[in-house]
Amino acid sequence: MGRGAGEPPEYEVLWGEAVGSGQLAAAEAGYASAGPAERLLWERLSVFEGAFDRRAVEEVCGYGALVAADVGAVLERLAPLALLPVDDLFDGEDGGPRHWMPHAMRAVGARRLTARGDRWIVVLHHRRWCVKVARRAAEWWQRGRQLDARDLALRELPDLAAAMDPTTAQAEPGDETGASLEIAVSLWFLWVACGRITEGRTRLRHALALHQGPPPARALWLAAFLELESGRPEDADPLLVQAWASAVRDGDERCLGLLAHLRGAVALYQGRARAAAGEFREALEQIGDVPDFGPTREACWAALALCYSRTDPEAAQEALDQLELDGAGRRTWAGRDLFADAWADHARAELLAWDGERTRAAEHARRALREHLRLGSAVGASCAAELLAQMRLLDGRPDLAAHILGAVDLLRTSVFDTSYRPARYCTVARARSDDALRALLDDPELREAYEEGARKGLFALSRER
Repeated sequence: MGRGAGEPPEYEVLWGEAVGSGQLAAAEAGYASAGPAERLLWERLSVFEGAFDRRAVEEVCGYGALVAADVGAVLERLAPLALLPVDDLFDGEDGGPRHWMPHAMRAVGARRLTARGDRWIVVLHHRRWCVKVARRAAEWWQRGRQLDARDLALRELPDLAAAMDPTTAQAEPGDETGASLEIAVSLWFLWVACGRITEGRTRLRHALALHQGPPPARALWLAAFLELESGRPEDADPLLVQAWASAVRDGDERCLGLLAHLRGAVALYQGRARAAAGEFREALEQIGDVPDFGPTREACWAALALCYSRTDPEAAQEALDQLELDGAGRRTWAGRDLFADAWADHARAELLAWDGERTRAAEHARRALREHLRLGSAVGASCAAELLAQMRLLDGRPDLAAHILGAVDLLRTSVFDTSYRPARYCTVARARSDDALRALLDDPELREAYEEGARKGLFALSRER
């Protein structure tokens, strides 16, 4: 039977999901049965995209007629009517109960909030809360709580993503780009080190396009970094020039150190190892003993070791030794820099391969691969995996090398578009493997190994010895 004229639709699409008319009717009935304070909180909670805890609710919703001190009691009364409990605390996190508002309940609250004329005020409160969350995640990253920082950012990403869009507030979009840019820049580690390059690039470009006045130096630094990580070093160069001018204008000396590090990364990407080494040394002089933002000193030393690993093993080892010395001092108050450790293991693998210690080299390459995969870096994981494949070939195991290269190719095609070009530093190892395997891949068994590696994926292969 079809619906008659004038009958309501069977469902509505809300936030990308179909919500039935019966669910909406039940939500309306629940709203009607709630008291005035519960209704007001219901409406304000509709601005949350994801889950939330009591502290978040107090910050976003606790103002005006519903003061923060009363929010906890109202939240407890509202939870059975409109919220679902969520267990998304990550390991070691302290926190109370968390809740999520189903789409039907959220739609009812959002409509009432808009009709009341208060939506834009709550959105601004929500954006300020998101700024604090992004700052906390960035601080955790710098202090060595890197997995916690990543987990926090990913868990809160639905709300952070909404806050990074300046057009969601009633004010002129340009008035809100300051907060949006701060969130995007604070999450630099999520985009660069944890593999969400395309998303970070898109969100940052959107906020920068709406920004009025000179863009902040650190936003331009991140924009350039994301162009490089996307395989577009030529697009990073003009942004580097703008970022340098902004940093000089604002007197941001720390950002000058970040830019030196990024110039080194561009040079290393292009295969200009000597120029890259000079830039990384300049970065070490400028970023200070305890950088409050961006790549750490350990990351600079690891990058310096990569520059020398194929040409000057003594200088590379000296950089790795200095990384441990700097890291030991830092670890008196913070944890390890896992991202720097992964690239340091890559450099150690190169040095051990130079010395002919292929078994130990393979183990360090595997450690680098697993750490990059744990963080989520497709760039780092691909580079480490190709070095591991080279070690397998040198050990006379072309089948294992084919396994790994099949998985690498699958990862690259799934993460990057067809225009992506890996760094020169990484393509050298791949070229050697390809040259050795080109004739061998005519062997049906090796072709099957390559395809099996693609089916298994790098996560599974990283656990095999």
